[in-house]
Amino acid sequence: MRYTGEPAFVLHARRWRETSLLVEVLSLSHGRLGLLARGVQSPRRHALRAALQPLQHIRFDAVQRGELATLASAEAIDRAPTLAGDAVLAGFYVNELMLRLAPRQDPHPELFELYATLRQRLAAPGLAWTLRRFERDLLDALGFGLAWDADGDGAAIDPAARYRIDSEYGARRVLSERGGERSRAATGRALLALAADETPDPEDLPGLRRVLRDVLAHHLGARGLKSWELMADLGRLSGSGPLPAPVQAAD
Repeated sequence: MRYTGEPAFVLHARRWRETSLLVEVLSLSHGRLGLLARGVQSPRRHALRAALQPLQHIRFDAVQRGELATLASAEAIDRAPTLAGDAVLAGFYVNELMLRLAPRQDPHPELFELYATLRQRLAAPGLAWTLRRFERDLLDALGFGLAWDADGDGAAIDPAARYRIDSEYGARRVLSERGGERSRAATGRALLALAADETPDPEDLPGLRRVLRDVLAHHLGARGLKSWELMADLGRLSGSGPLPAPVQAAD
């Protein structure tokens, strides 16, 4: 198969042998693709190597004859966002999520548009809320979306209550006052804000992070994310310090 002038975002690049790169991209028309970029480490190919950095928006030509496509050419469409501090870690996290959850060679234009929007927002204020919206919309685009304004039985979310999220069932009201149950829950007020795409109160953001992480962990399987380990070590992006390890909701 031949790709000509295909728009894509670079998710990851790693060295392969002495002069080449293995590159993962999210393409507009073909979903996630693996590209083999030969000879890009030479000084004469600096422009191509620069275009293959994570978060870069590119247009490429390649030929696919197996699992990987051989890159013929690539050019940057625009300038990748300049990130610093927590935004760098957030970019790593988002790219890792896409690598693990976006299907290979399966067109998902909505994922492409979602990533494009997220990329524009990474350097803006309100990073924690930006990530929660992205997680919600990513689950929707992959067919794993949940109702955030109603529980698993269809009853309206009570803004004064607390809820955990079962990945298959939906929201479950937390009735126990035990610390373990409440520590992994979000307020109903936060879930309603997520459903309405309205910025939650700052104190509600850590709870949203916990419940969305547990849903994502369910779909990722036994192997978590390296970026989660980094976030736990650094205690960033939540305002509440490191989180306990994600758990899968009960069936």
